[in-house]
Amino acid sequence: MCLGIPGRVHSWLNQDELFATANIEFGGISRPCNMVCVPEAQVGDFVIVHAGVAICRIDAAEAARVLAELERLELADLESSQAAPADAEFKTL
Repeated sequence: MCLGIPGRVHSWLNQDELFATANIEFGGISRPCNMVCVPEAQVGDFVIVHAGVAICRIDAAEAARVLAELERLELADLESSQAAPADAEFKTL
């Protein structure tokens, strides 16, 4: 399964058509990202990033919705892992 994560365009590093690269911010951390698929993105725009490549632009409301859902899933996973005993064994039939 592939997962694209929303990030905000923080700054452009290179706007050349073939080598477009920008710093994308994910929760206060910036990472360089290939922007060839979304050369029209502006600083402040939100993009979906998969494997270091921004694949599309999204609006701020959609980015907030996706980030909230990812946080909810992370908390649910954390709660379920804490509920299971550490020495629990899975038995197969």
